[in-house]
Amino acid sequence: MKKIKFLLMAIAGAVLVSCGTASTVPITGRKQRLVVSDEQVLGLSSQEYNKYMQSATPSKDAAATAMVKRVGQRLAAAVVAYLNAHNMGNEVSNYQWEFNLVQDDQVNAWCMPGGKIVVYEGILPVTKDEASLAVVLGHEIAHAVAKHSAERISNSYKQQTAMSVIGGVAGAAGVSSGLQSIASVAIGVGAQAWSSGFSRKQESEADHIGLIFAAMAGYDPEVAVSFWQRMASVGNSSNSIFSDHPSDEKRIKQIQEWMPEAMQYYKQSSATVADVSTSPAPTVKSVSINSLSKAQKK
Repeated sequence: MKKIKFLLMAIAGAVLVSCGTASTVPITGRKQRLVVSDEQVLGLSSQEYNKYMQSATPSKDAAATAMVKRVGQRLAAAVVAYLNAHNMGNEVSNYQWEFNLVQDDQVNAWCMPGGKIVVYEGILPVTKDEASLAVVLGHEIAHAVAKHSAERISNSYKQQTAMSVIGGVAGAAGVSSGLQSIASVAIGVGAQAWSSGFSRKQESEADHIGLIFAAMAGYDPEVAVSFWQRMASVGNSSNSIFSDHPSDEKRIKQIQEWMPEAMQYYKQSSATVADVSTSPAPTVKSVSINSLSKAQKK
């Protein structure tokens, strides 16, 4: 508890003294001014992630688990290679990529700062294939790379006092009601977006960037249209990834508009994937419930 309070105080102090730093979102080129970085919430996000993984039940489907890790690693490698090539590698230099499949019927996936990504089994009947799964994971990776969590906190600061930022996020989205705490803001936008124009803006940006990420990793981006059509048929339930997201029609229309750009990356992906395969792959971990428990006991 003392450690959490110390981290929260450190974040509060950083918010109070910072005038903000300029940042550019990869792919879209959108300018951001952040008063808090993903690195500043990384300790909290990792702690909450570990807590979640201790309570979660890893999937017993070995083939599906391997697929999630395989697709995730391929995407992460392509993203890291792209950022390095564009002198933006420092944006993810401290990421520890993790891709985990858990037993949960929700049609959802989520991420947090630092490249921690969880996929629920409930979304796999909708993805159906690896390329569609790449669209989902690309979307989640995009949230992390675009620093959407840090931007949400920064946006709150611009509208409230520094103390309101920390107090106001106490009920922010988590992966379950049991994780709704001050620290749960670090879980990120993927778990449950705020019902505001700002979060919908981030969701659309993650759709755009994620589509490009999937394409540059060598996955056919055209599957995204049929995937989101299937997602639309799931319905806007509270357990759906659609909650407080852009409307079905708008999302699909935007994806179709971005498709020519994505196809350019896809056409170049053979060379890109070949280059990535000769470069060191980013560290991608699988999380063991037992190993986490042992680590916390030390």
